[in-house]
Amino acid sequence: MNFTVTPGMRRLCASVLGMEAIVLALIIPVAIMVNGVAPAVAVTVGVGLALACVVVAGILKRPSAYIAGSVVQVLAIATGFLVPMMFFLGVVFAVLWVTAIFVARRVEGVT
Repeated sequence: MNFTVTPGMRRLCASVLGMEAIVLALIIPVAIMVNGVAPAVAVTVGVGLALACVVVAGILKRPSAYIAGSVVQVLAIATGFLVPMMFFLGVVFAVLWVTAIFVARRVEGVT
């Protein structure tokens, strides 16, 4: 399968991952204070996924980064087990991720 990475796709996907990194970092205090999650777990998950977003955003020139970004989306949805609202927000970011890929490819004329 030939997956062509376009400049627009990189920009849109990097924007999604950047905003997602902020949200994932902000679940740390909510998980600890509101939901009573152990601080070590909340920090590990929040910081780990936020860093994963930043790293993936930095390697979006490679087609394999889009697989990694999709894995991050699944993990972001799974953070709903720590902060239930993340089930919803994770799905929103996953939809934005998929939309960024397909809209950019369509606008730039890639089939």
